[in-house]
Amino acid sequence: MAFMDQQTADEVKKRLEALGAEVKIVFFKESLLCQTCGPAEDFFKEVAALSPKVKLEVYNRVTDTEKAAAYGVAQVPAAVLEGPNGGRVRFLGIPAGYEFVSLLEGLKNSAAAAQELQAETLAALGGLKKPVNIKVFVTPTCPYCPSAVVLAHKFALASAQITAEMVEATEFPELAAKYEVEGVPKTIVNETAGLVGAQPESALLKAVLDAAAV
Repeated sequence: MAFMDQQTADEVKKRLEALGAEVKIVFFKESLLCQTCGPAEDFFKEVAALSPKVKLEVYNRVTDTEKAAAYGVAQVPAAVLEGPNGGRVRFLGIPAGYEFVSLLEGLKNSAAAAQELQAETLAALGGLKKPVNIKVFVTPTCPYCPSAVVLAHKFALASAQITAEMVEATEFPELAAKYEVEGVPKTIVNETAGLVGAQPESALLKAVLDAAAV
């Protein structure tokens, strides 16, 4: 079953044609115990088929252990977008619904030479000395979630010290429970700092700098 109707596919194809560079979608799945891995793989295949600039690589987290370790993938389904700036943009779960915007923006930004962030933000991120992980919990029906995901991904693309991942809360209920996600978007920085709602760039920057200072 196709995820996109013809009109949507045509619009996505136009957007992908404008990519500034080639981007790989590195997808990880499991054959057992993952009910959404099959649909997720079909989803990313459908997206990749719309542009020669988007390449899809598929791995099994259980059998391709070295590859999973190299990308830091511990849960599936997971997709890593890898462009000229590396593979620090991730999606845990299917970026469907409103989150489809996050995927398209992630592909565009992964291919971009520079990120559209304030000069002060870029300077601060460029000075990071410690690794920072940003998790943004979302649901497909949340209209406020994509802005939080896109911002986190821009931070990751602006600094080699940052990885950022969208986490689809309903697909990963154990993670949602662990981080006490009661509303979305909820952003977790280095396992502790939590931001609820769509936050401005300055708020996420403060959380990242605080986490890196610990």
